[in-house]
Amino acid sequence: MNLSSKKRIASQVMKCGTHKVKFDITSLQSIKEAITKSDIRALVKDKIIKKKPDTGVSRSRARKTLKQKRKGRRSGQGRRSGTHKARLPKKREWMNKIRAIRDLLKTLRTKEVIDAKAYRLLYRKAKGGYFRSRRHIKLYIEEQNLAKK
Repeated sequence: MNLSSKKRIASQVMKCGTHKVKFDITSLQSIKEAITKSDIRALVKDKIIKKKPDTGVSRSRARKTLKQKRKGRRSGQGRRSGTHKARLPKKREWMNKIRAIRDLLKTLRTKEVIDAKAYRLLYRKAKGGYFRSRRHIKLYIEEQNLAKK
């Protein structure tokens, strides 16, 4: 028995697509006898015709990728859009570097590893962009024998 017209009317009544309409198999005869929209409404009220629940999009794959990204995966060359400087601007890179270097210099001065004169010398060199990193400063201090004995 073809109930496609009943399905179409039911979808209009319930304001959903035809694929969302579900008929109760035990009451197919009463569905077949329903002709008008009011008949269909009565069947919907009696829960002989039901609407299938909405299915959402699963977030499991999204969660999996997010977990990987937090580990540092999926950040290779092919994933990057924008230049290296756009991803981390030169100024921000400089700020990160100089702050780390100046922080190191302050701790060395407070711990009295270097004296005020050496501190000023190293501070000026850091400002001039002489040092690449904190490690570079430590190597320079060792080479130039600027550390107090």
